[in-house]
Amino acid sequence: MQAWVEQQLGCDVVAQAPLGGGCIHQAWRLNLADGRSVFAKTNAAAALPMFEAERNGLKQLAKHAPAALVIPEPLALGVANDRAVLLLSWLELADLSGVAAESAWFQCGQALAQLHRSSAGSSPALGYGALADNFIGSAPQPNGWRSDWGVFFAECRLAPQLAWAASRGEALQGARQLLELVPQWLSGHHCEPALVHGDLWCGNAGLLTNGRGTIFDPASFWGDREVDLAMGQLFGGFPTAFFRGYENVWPLESGAKGRVALYNVYHLLNHANLFGSVWGSQAQASINQLLIQGC
Repeated sequence: MQAWVEQQLGCDVVAQAPLGGGCIHQAWRLNLADGRSVFAKTNAAAALPMFEAERNGLKQLAKHAPAALVIPEPLALGVANDRAVLLLSWLELADLSGVAAESAWFQCGQALAQLHRSSAGSSPALGYGALADNFIGSAPQPNGWRSDWGVFFAECRLAPQLAWAASRGEALQGARQLLELVPQWLSGHHCEPALVHGDLWCGNAGLLTNGRGTIFDPASFWGDREVDLAMGQLFGGFPTAFFRGYENVWPLESGAKGRVALYNVYHLLNHANLFGSVWGSQAQASINQLLIQGC
């Protein structure tokens, strides 16, 4: 990999160190002769489409992100020997606490709202979806375009995950009924398509040493901005200040709290399909509750 990196960046690599934290790819910090550091992701060559989708998502987000929200810059992408490699600008993450952390997370929430608002109504097909399929974690994420948000969420998000679960022999009860009801539940929610991160849990965001926020590892598409805020409550969740900052810039529409469980079923299903039945039990419980209470 080192020779490929040096060719791509036009600078010698003087040191490299493995980084932890990822469950799909290998990650590295590369120190260059000119004093810079870069972030490298590697995987088998077959993973190149995943890196291509990530690069495309980062470029899309960067077009709409305010200065207060840092999006890592893709520097190079390709195959070195038998390894797919994605090089990104280095992010110096900080471990802030107390008032400093609260202020920074508030501003990060504000910046995400600005990104959503900047991109709203700018989808290439003036609908919900994306120009190409991408990935949610290591799972394929179908896109295409739909003019109706409820139809898109049912057909392009929930249906593929429910079909995948069934193909693994773990079909979820109420799946067909859920798919029939989702467009009805969302029919009165006339959200403007905004560019969303798509996989915005707290592990895909952070605070930098300069106090600015950052988001990375996207699964971007044009959809309801609420999907980012909903996922932000899963898997540990973002600090309360983040959500206060968001609503300070762009308050959520009526009924947003009721849509959180529906939007997060998608991520519970994806985790069930990728990581096992404990997540399937949570997905089934959420579906059962939705079918009883509605959205």
